Amino acid sequence: MFKLTPHLIAGLPPAETLSTMPPSDTVRLDIWLDVACLYRTRSEAQKACQGGKVEVNGQSCKPHRQLRVGDELRLSRPLGRKQTVTVLGLADRHLPKADARLLYRDTTPPLSEDEKEMRRIERVYRANMQHSHTPDKRERRALRKLKGR
Repeated sequence: MFKLTPHLIAGLPPAETLSTMPPSDTVRLDIWLDVACLYRTRSEAQKACQGGKVEVNGQSCKPHRQLRVGDELRLSRPLGRKQTVTVLGLADRHLPKADARLLYRDTTPPLSEDEKEMRRIERVYRANMQHSHTPDKRERRALRKLKGR
């Protein structure tokens, strides 16, 4: 069983973690992003890498890039937000979510009050737009009648 210890967080794996780590102390980027719970699935992590949404040490990279302890990742998130993460540990197999969060340190600056307000306004606007365009039962019947069905 994989167990996170202070040695792993410092980048020095203890003997019991060697079974889950590759012998070269590197892990594929897409696998690590999935294991660290930064993306829901490995295929989603691959698409993000191929789409140029993931940078390692300031360089855009491919999913097969080997990741090492100490690398700095910059992830492009929705609404123009950038998440900055420093790799503290490596794992190539799934872990409990609480342990997976110990594999990295999130160094993203917190949202300013203006950004929080803008996000709240956008969320409210999108919610209102979504509900205003959904036809109700009467409108659906009228649309079907117009289409001749």
